[in-house]
Amino acid sequence: MKQPQLNRRNFLRSSLLASGSIFLAPVIVSCSNDDDNSTQENLDGLVIRNFDYGVASFDPTASSIIIWTRYAKAAVEITWQVAKDIAFKEVIRQGKATINAASDNTLAVEVQGLSSNSKFYYRFFNNSLKDTSVIGETITLPAFTDNVSNVKLAVASCSNYPAGLFNVYAAMAKSDADVILHLGDYIYEYAPGQYGTNASTAAFNRAHKPNREIISLEDYRERYRQYRSDVNLQLAHQKKPFICVWDDHEIANDTYKDGAENHQPETEGSFEARKRAALQAYSEFIPLKTGKDTRIYRSFDFGNILSLHMLDTRVIARDKQLNYKDYTNANGFDANGFMQAYMNPNRQLMGQEQLGWLAGQMNSSKASWQVLGQQVLMAKMLVPAEFLMIVNTIMAEIEKTGSASAASLGALQKVIGELVVIKTRMIKGDPTLTEAEKARVTTVLPYNLDAWDGYAVEREKLYSLCKGKKVMTLAGDTHNAWYSQMKTQTGDIVGYELATSSISSPGMETYLGLSNDMTQARQLEQVMPLLIDELDYVNLSDRGYLYVDYSSAGAKAEWRFVDTVFSATYAVQTKKTIVI
Repeated sequence: MKQPQLNRRNFLRSSLLASGSIFLAPVIVSCSNDDDNSTQENLDGLVIRNFDYGVASFDPTASSIIIWTRYAKAAVEITWQVAKDIAFKEVIRQGKATINAASDNTLAVEVQGLSSNSKFYYRFFNNSLKDTSVIGETITLPAFTDNVSNVKLAVASCSNYPAGLFNVYAAMAKSDADVILHLGDYIYEYAPGQYGTNASTAAFNRAHKPNREIISLEDYRERYRQYRSDVNLQLAHQKKPFICVWDDHEIANDTYKDGAENHQPETEGSFEARKRAALQAYSEFIPLKTGKDTRIYRSFDFGNILSLHMLDTRVIARDKQLNYKDYTNANGFDANGFMQAYMNPNRQLMGQEQLGWLAGQMNSSKASWQVLGQQVLMAKMLVPAEFLMIVNTIMAEIEKTGSASAASLGALQKVIGELVVIKTRMIKGDPTLTEAEKARVTTVLPYNLDAWDGYAVEREKLYSLCKGKKVMTLAGDTHNAWYSQMKTQTGDIVGYELATSSISSPGMETYLGLSNDMTQARQLEQVMPLLIDELDYVNLSDRGYLYVDYSSAGAKAEWRFVDTVFSATYAVQTKKTIVI
């Protein structure tokens, strides 16, 4: 079988050279007329070896899919095949490519010209050495004219290797979801012993590699190889196609367009160089159908049921996050100064170019649902200011000493109790409530300034695109599960937000020092929807994923959780179901 010919159009697309000096790993584009299937090879004696990180597929459309692997040796010719059957008796596409050390021995092929709404099997092999990969399973999406009744998505984010076993990936692999959406924090950049490390890390041999915070290209590559060595993650990639976007930890904590909280130029050098290295490694292990640069926003059409718009709220346009510390001094909190910055009309999260693109995609879509896949919470999380200030104190104590003080935890418990009583009286219309009491629950501030709450003006612009459409936003990032109504400043409901918990990263129960007393965490889950107007549901302490079954008529969402990430034996439980 001869090497597939790459014409000029395919070469330009497969090069994927990024603007702004960002290099993205090449994706070989294979059209139906590129392949020569006439020559049959003797495939006897193939052994699964040297494809140590399994196989994966990404970015399915109605006519194409990207298939991926990594081989142990460079400058070696690898054959790839796509078949309709697991025995590969009906191979419909195949080709050859040379493994290149410049892409860390990874190989990604975008196979085009496939039939819609179909299942396929794929594999890679080196016939000269009789090495083969495991067999991967994948699908193409339904075309608009295909008669499909529903679409099932599994939504995940935040997989921290030292924090626990990736049981959630295995659970998704075994589910009947059509596609896995990964909303970011696929890896974490921290050094061993830092965030996510716990008493089980050493026992499971899950300390981060390399033995440092990752900064260089080879650092990021080694970290991806460590994560992709996990058998549960390999299983999820083998069984399901992924649609992904990056969040901050693929680069560094709380990334924005030209910096990050966890990047110190004085000791770690240029942030742009670090970002360039991080995104190159990302593209080598998570190839995306994005064109030629870092604008990873893109749309996927699942027949006439839903249009999925994957967004970037992290890298390309985000202005630096606001920080309450910058508005707190010896005289207390400067509310006026904070609000002036908060309502600055020029602050961006997505940016005008991406917003304009999204408007075009949503307005031209004929699907029943418009679904936004993105990183951070979009619905308002406005909490009573005194509650927030105590939370910030507790988080500062944990960051400084490793634990929260008994005084701060006691103060939090006391304030929560008082605020719940006042809010309940307010809901019942208690005429004896004083103005001071009302102010305690109506004086609110955004809980998370790294989320859309820190970019309120641009959020209203996005909400204006949602009016008159059936919109659902999917989010990750927080390590907790949420369900909220999306309301404009004037109170109009423009959609619903469903946020997934984490694969393994610890949630708010750890941030607030409640992990040793889950009773307090469960109590907080009960009172937060009462104190936060747009919030209907929260789970603060379980690891899991979100499962959504869409039809033209509606959507059924299930928050599915594993009972442990500290044992290879686990059970899956659905703890919340909603129907929209």
